[in-house]
Amino acid sequence: MCGDSLENCNIDGTNRRRCPGCGKIVFIDPKLAVVVLIEKHDSLLLVKRDIKPHVGRWSFPSGFVDRGEKVEDAAVREVWEETGLDVQIGPLIGLYSHAENPVVLAVYIAISKSSEPIAGPETQAVCWFPTNKLPSLPFDHDARILADWRSIKAT
Repeated sequence: MCGDSLENCNIDGTNRRRCPGCGKIVFIDPKLAVVVLIEKHDSLLLVKRDIKPHVGRWSFPSGFVDRGEKVEDAAVREVWEETGLDVQIGPLIGLYSHAENPVVLAVYIAISKSSEPIAGPETQAVCWFPTNKLPSLPFDHDARILADWRSIKAT
């Protein structure tokens, strides 16, 4: 706040940046992303990524929530950008986070309100996969997300 250089310090057992001049502590907030599992019959829609990380791998439509944007609106927007589909957001599957990873995921179920998907600028392709024949997914949290989704579907 005062323009002094920040220094590292231990505050309540956590390494933080603090200004020695005014004492202001800098808190680095996490980044929120949305992941959307789009259902159709007994299939899920996946996108083949055309952005890092994991270019060329199949994954769920996903992306970052913009500051001031409603999380559900971000989910609808990201699906539209990546697949061209208009979706209706359903229940929240869960929130997922990992220590040392600044990204927190809000994962939703959705159903398509429009016809066939098309690849957007951040995707190489889009494809419906039977839920029992999903390709290997790239992110550590994907297996847990699928297990939680299957648990919700079973109830």
